[in-house]
Amino acid sequence: MTKDQLLTRLLTRRRALLAGAAACAAAGTAGVLAAVTGEEPVRPAASAAGPPARRALKPSAYRLQPLTGYGPPRTASHRPLVRHEPLLRVSGRGRSMVLTFDDGPDPRYTPDILDTLAEYEVRAMFFVCGEMAADHPDLLARMADEGHAVGNHTWSHPLLTRLSRGRIRSEMERTCDVIEKAYGERPVWFRAPYGAWNRAAFQLGAELGMEPLAWTVDTLDWTTPGTRSIVKRVEHGAAPGVVVLSHDAGGDRTQSVRALRDYLPNLLDSGYHITVPRRQLT
Repeated sequence: MTKDQLLTRLLTRRRALLAGAAACAAAGTAGVLAAVTGEEPVRPAASAAGPPARRALKPSAYRLQPLTGYGPPRTASHRPLVRHEPLLRVSGRGRSMVLTFDDGPDPRYTPDILDTLAEYEVRAMFFVCGEMAADHPDLLARMADEGHAVGNHTWSHPLLTRLSRGRIRSEMERTCDVIEKAYGERPVWFRAPYGAWNRAAFQLGAELGMEPLAWTVDTLDWTTPGTRSIVKRVEHGAAPGVVVLSHDAGGDRTQSVRALRDYLPNLLDSGYHITVPRRQLT
């Protein structure tokens, strides 16, 4: 091979390399423009100097996940133990008691009860029925804002011992969904209507993350015995750990509203601490 032939071959190879580099640069520029403008990049024709440039590899999956140190830590949801009987009392500091109101919320009575609790800066517990909560989500939102606890009292207040397992789950689960939507959290307490518990109710309640809570003192306000009778039952039954049952719906609850105004300041003056229960994790 002569010297002139060798020089010609070198120049030809150099031109091919320069053409390939230019094609790669054009592809990269088009990709950047597409990322900014959102337009599909125009792909250059394959260069005669060699294969087209390789497409960039997608980032590894782990790089799309947030770093461990950022964001709230993930905690496993706690499932309560399956109990064989409901809790009747609660533990708390000093002379603690819990006031509970069932069957609501009812716009005729629940707001008055909330007003009285707010006046004395006391938190209570409301076991709501799903069909009532669905109609009055604003009252559940107020309960959340004022620090009250909301429990599950089924959707339609049936006698659970006469229902199939599937129907019991539906009554509980639908109410959990409504409470979460209106109150902001799923309930962690459950109360069976009429205090009628069975094995399925305990099992399904635990599966849904709820503890069963009954009561220690029944005011029998649903019988409309008179305001004074309700007050006496609460004051005579008062003791540390007691759970008081009243109602804010399911009938005329005027006596229940009036009784709360009488016995609540008396309990506070007697040194009782009215609070909401903490879920027992053991």
